[in-house]
Amino acid sequence: MTKDPTTPPGSAPLEVPPADTARLRQHVEYLAAEPRSRLRAPEGMESAETYVRDELTAVGWRVERRPFDVRWQVGSTDRHGHRALALKPRLHRRLRGANLIASLPGSGTGPAVVVGAHLDSVSGSPGADDNASGVAVLLETARLLAGTPAPARVVLAVFDMEELGLIGARQAARDLTRDGGVRGMICLESVGYYADDPGTQRLPVGFERVFPEASATVRAGGNRGDFALVVHRRSSAAAAQVWQRAAAMASPKLPAVLLRDPRPDGPLGLLIGLAVPPANHLGRSDHAPFWNRRVPALMLTDTANFRNPHYHRSTDVPRTLDYHRLTAVTAATALTATAWPVP
Repeated sequence: MTKDPTTPPGSAPLEVPPADTARLRQHVEYLAAEPRSRLRAPEGMESAETYVRDELTAVGWRVERRPFDVRWQVGSTDRHGHRALALKPRLHRRLRGANLIASLPGSGTGPAVVVGAHLDSVSGSPGADDNASGVAVLLETARLLAGTPAPARVVLAVFDMEELGLIGARQAARDLTRDGGVRGMICLESVGYYADDPGTQRLPVGFERVFPEASATVRAGGNRGDFALVVHRRSSAAAAQVWQRAAAMASPKLPAVLLRDPRPDGPLGLLIGLAVPPANHLGRSDHAPFWNRRVPALMLTDTANFRNPHYHRSTDVPRTLDYHRLTAVTAATALTATAWPVP
């Protein structure tokens, strides 16, 4: 493990655990062998769910399958394409799916830090980056944390139907905030695609005006897609800094750009996003339902369609990912989950 030399005197040093690059590749290659969707590719979804459950169980986690049956949900379509979620609205009459929730035996019942990733992909895409990469990081994080004493209780959540409008995460956020509470949440959303060439990183329309500091950082790096983006709010700013420090200590080192969403946690933040479209991009994954329930949360991402030309396409396949950088994402995530700052 690598220790953080910048830890303040008197504090326990942060230690970045070594992740296994080969295991990450194995997970992605299995999960992204075919599309995964409860509606459009049920066999692929069932196979992926079984794989995840078996992998978690094998390293000592207790896995609970939590089915849900919901009606008249405002969401989106899961048809492929580069359009943002907010531009693909749909009203779902009825949806039946299931989340996987895992915990370590004997980890207690207090408020948890949730590490989550969605399992489904859009229609016609094997979804290597979106989001087999996130699930692979979750599985390797599970292995790193198994048997390791941690100051915080960690719960792993594998969400269903993210591509239909965060349907599974809405159910999980409601359930987990009741089951002993949630003190923090880390969302893994498309974390495996990186590009070192100048100009490979794009920004959403209006982004530079609303987020000038983060935009300046990207421009100073030649608009290279060589970093992880850590989206946070005021409530999770300290956790974002922990993740950034851990990624800088990982092997290989991974630069992280911190981006603060200025909106408050709770329903008001959701309403403000409707009025400020650039801010809406920051709530396009499974952390948003936790924000809406006033849970401090991070979204880790490679920025998806603003970098990856294979986003939501049939070409989003395992060979396009950078597994060494995915190793750094895993190490930083495992550390942050166990060292989530106390408010």
